[in-house]
Amino acid sequence: MSDISIRIEGHAGHITLTRPKALNALTYQMCLDIEAALDLWRTDDAVALVILDAVGDKAFCAGGDIAEMYATGTAGDFAYGRQFWRDEYRLNAKIFEYPKPVVSFLQGFTMGGGVGVGCHGSHRIVGETSQIAMPECGIGLVPDVGGSLMLALAPGRMGEFLGTTGHRMGPGDAILAGFADLFVPHTAWDAARQALIDTGDVAALEPYVHSPPEAALAAMQTQIDAHFGGETLGDIARSLAGDDSDFAASATKALNRGAPLAMACAVEIVHRLRSAHSIRQALEMEYRYTWRAMDQGDFLEGIRAAIIDKDRSPAWAHASIDALPQGEVARMLMPLGPDALNWEE
Repeated sequence: MSDISIRIEGHAGHITLTRPKALNALTYQMCLDIEAALDLWRTDDAVALVILDAVGDKAFCAGGDIAEMYATGTAGDFAYGRQFWRDEYRLNAKIFEYPKPVVSFLQGFTMGGGVGVGCHGSHRIVGETSQIAMPECGIGLVPDVGGSLMLALAPGRMGEFLGTTGHRMGPGDAILAGFADLFVPHTAWDAARQALIDTGDVAALEPYVHSPPEAALAAMQTQIDAHFGGETLGDIARSLAGDDSDFAASATKALNRGAPLAMACAVEIVHRLRSAHSIRQALEMEYRYTWRAMDQGDFLEGIRAAIIDKDRSPAWAHASIDALPQGEVARMLMPLGPDALNWEE
């Protein structure tokens, strides 16, 4: 089986990720194939809308396939990773700006690169098993693929919380935070998909949409806003340290797992993007970090600990949040000059 299935069915362009054993992780070629299909269908009158879905129960897409980035990066070749991100981010922008409806069905895990494909369309459908997260700080990266814009637009200080802790959102949470739109019970997904194919009209989804489950994040909003409203990551950590609640203990535990540099940059990126008016601003800001992530950040060590050796004991460049000079954040997010993200094909 190939990694992806791309076809036209009825009135729909239909893209299905077909790597269930790899949790449908995105390869570089899959990104290019999705982009090529979207470019082709943009002006094809036979395609009224686009459906994005995936094979398997466990995941829509649990992230990017980063093994090749590790192999090239540890060999001192940073060009592959930078090109992957450049092309992936161009795809993310195209999905966000697509002139036709894009309907995604997000079962199981949708994380990292999966958010970039599945959460920028016009109609993002979740079901009972949906778990959406931006856990990049746990491998020394910042929430990227345009996810930082959604974090910046989330209610209150939810963006800082989700971006630094990697908290997994259930279906109600994902809708509340702006990562999804519609709750459709899994038993109705096949019928909903077929209705889209038959009609080419997103209004055909209406009979299948139900009220989402309660959002657990809503009950946490007051505490999130109180503790994650600081100017820096250090402010957040100190605020949590002064609270003996279960929420503070859980959040502190999550912060202690992430890379201090990545988390601090994630907070700064969310703050800068609060006034953003396009996804391209977010992607350009993210690329400043990812371009530097392998040789000046903790990304390779994060992959080693999580994916390669799986010892879950990364040796971050900064031993603690308190040990991180704020100047490091400014350095990682400086403009890239001639290396800045562009939108060339």
